[in-house]
Amino acid sequence: MALSMETQLQSIFEDVVKTEMIEEAFAGMFMDTPEDERTKLISCLGAFRQYWGTLPQESHEQCVQWIVRFIHSQHSPKRISFLHDCLAMAVETSLLPPRMVCGALISSDSLEWERTQLWALTFKLIRKIIGGVDYKGVRDLLKAVLDKIQTIPTTVSSAIVQQLLAAREVVEYTLDRNACLLPAYFAVTEIRKLYPEGQLSHWLLGSLISDFVDSFRPTARINSICGRCSLLPVVNNSGAICNSWKLDPTTLRFPLRGMLPFDKDLFEPQTGLLRYVLEQPYSREMVCNMLGLNKQTLNIAQHKQRCPVLEEQLVDLVVYAMERSETEEHFDADVGGTSQLLWQHLSSQLIFFVLFQFASFPHMVLSLHQKLAGRGLIKGRDHLMWVLLQFISGSIQKNALADFLPVMKLFDLLYPEKECIPVPDINKPQSTHSFAMTCIWIHLNRKAQNDNSKLQIPIPHSLKLHHEFLQQSLRSKTLGMSDYKIALLCNAYSTNSECFTLPMGVLVETIYGNGSMRINLPGINCMASGSVTPLPMNLLDSLTVHAKMSLIHSIATRVIKLAHAKSSIALAPALVETYSRLLVYMEIESLGIKGFISQLLPNVFKSHAWGILHTLLEMFSYRMHHIQPHYRVQLLSHLHSLAAVPQTNQNQLHLCVESTALRLITALGSSEVQPQFTRFLNDPKTVLSAESEELNRALILTLARATHVTDFFTGSDSIHGTWCKDILQTIMNFTPHNWASHTLSCFPAPLQGVLQTEQCSSGVSIQPEEER
Repeated sequence: MALSMETQLQSIFEDVVKTEMIEEAFAGMFMDTPEDERTKLISCLGAFRQYWGTLPQESHEQCVQWIVRFIHSQHSPKRISFLHDCLAMAVETSLLPPRMVCGALISSDSLEWERTQLWALTFKLIRKIIGGVDYKGVRDLLKAVLDKIQTIPTTVSSAIVQQLLAAREVVEYTLDRNACLLPAYFAVTEIRKLYPEGQLSHWLLGSLISDFVDSFRPTARINSICGRCSLLPVVNNSGAICNSWKLDPTTLRFPLRGMLPFDKDLFEPQTGLLRYVLEQPYSREMVCNMLGLNKQTLNIAQHKQRCPVLEEQLVDLVVYAMERSETEEHFDADVGGTSQLLWQHLSSQLIFFVLFQFASFPHMVLSLHQKLAGRGLIKGRDHLMWVLLQFISGSIQKNALADFLPVMKLFDLLYPEKECIPVPDINKPQSTHSFAMTCIWIHLNRKAQNDNSKLQIPIPHSLKLHHEFLQQSLRSKTLGMSDYKIALLCNAYSTNSECFTLPMGVLVETIYGNGSMRINLPGINCMASGSVTPLPMNLLDSLTVHAKMSLIHSIATRVIKLAHAKSSIALAPALVETYSRLLVYMEIESLGIKGFISQLLPNVFKSHAWGILHTLLEMFSYRMHHIQPHYRVQLLSHLHSLAAVPQTNQNQLHLCVESTALRLITALGSSEVQPQFTRFLNDPKTVLSAESEELNRALILTLARATHVTDFFTGSDSIHGTWCKDILQTIMNFTPHNWASHTLSCFPAPLQGVLQTEQCSSGVSIQPEEER
């Protein structure tokens, strides 16, 4: 019957360590000669070698682990030392793999710091044989040794420190760059995992670890930006794609590559940076890019997109705005003070980030209540309620009533009056802010009624005069445009279709005209509806987002209806100008610029309403500002589609299409070109003109300018011109043309190469300067 592995190994090693009774009686007085020791070693290894050769490969590790357990079960230092010598010789003669032996020794449960002699002998053996381990194995062993050292308490007897230092010698040997056991970068990575920034290494290692880590500080500085925490970005639409400002969405720290000992300030949360960006106009896309927030996941796992750190900064910004309103020397509730622009900006930011569920509305309101409690900040309360009203009016119909009830808790804090608050002067735009809390109550009450909720929300006593004024205004059949009564009614009843129809109808009629009045426009037989006065910006600013969306939807629907009717009457100037003004509000982007490009233009073109189409294109050319780059490129694609359809006797329209396309191309910022056009690399035809050489030349000049400027500032290979090769080739296929040599010489080298190759392959010669 075959003997088990344990039995055979025990037979081999017990034979070599057994002693006579007299040796045990006089332990320490008997000593083997070196020749006897070597004879026993050779004998033991010979027997083990013979047995090792019969073992299958998969049993090797189990065998080594048994040997280590056998050694660690011994209590005689002499026996342990002898058996360690056996292992060392087995490794040196390539009988046993050193990595397997070292791993078994360190992972042994019997290797404890209390057994100081075993500890010292074991680490001396590891120090002796670790040189034969490959660098990946040394990395794992270093981690295991550091973990084992961590088990030593902070206070031990000084008598045993010398023996414990054997483990330090292994670490020191491993970290020695001249020993070439392990790339130093791998070593510092393991050390930084165990001892991150600000955490001291174990006392046994002393300055060994800190000196080694400090040797990487120059490397860390090379791999980081000097003074990065003091730098601030230029915030605009084109800067949204800059990856230099990315932050961890959980900690707000810079995502540092590697485990290098970077400067301490780089490990700090960059709340100041995020706060600064949030305060800037046109910063929404940049904030999303910085924190890795993806708007496209709105309908998929929305709860995963909530960003608590962003939520906290938005709350802090609101508190800051409250403080500014409180400390303004000449704060006037009817004017708003210098903090008015900040409140308008906060309103836009809050709507966007809460709408896409990057921030939780009820959590923000409760956090605001907590941070404002006991501070007595009430001068800016109307502006705060106006900001909250923006989101509530547009989202209360699709969300649960409970999500909005914390606002009443905030009301109790900010409106401590026992008497009724007087009605403000409704001839001033700020009166809409003063009515904001009353409007919120009306929306909450309407939601409770629609949901058949048993929850009753009585009108607060302090708001009774405001509520009565709105009720009286609603009963009035004539509403003029001389004050802000219409805006108040739109804001209060935008979720109540019965009450909302009257004030919104007045706004719509103001810009449409009554249908009978006509005015002459420049040109032959050019007539338009008679309304020429657009809605003032102050009035539009005084409408909630929900009311603005209803108004812009009415305008777009009206234009499409006129296009279908193929009316010869041009659009009313008031309608065109009001529509232009509404389109620049980023809060209504979905019904604004998106609807303009994806719905309004295609419908007007489909109806062959060339006059309206001409007006819309001119409106975009001359009245549209602050449009994000991806919308402009999307419109450019639409214009090329329009130009491809033959328009008989529509030369002026064709010129307008080309003129608008030219403005779109030349207006692209240098940093906007590459990120926008790379989206069309798979099908570049959609953003290129199939017939107009002039437009394609303008695009090539824009590509050259963008490549030169961005390459100069970034040095990135991805923006070195090679990315636009397909675009250039498609242009030369569509509209073959040549460039003068002196012009081509000014182009970036990659563009020069592509254009020269394309011109040669198409048989178009490069004209020298004197021939031009």
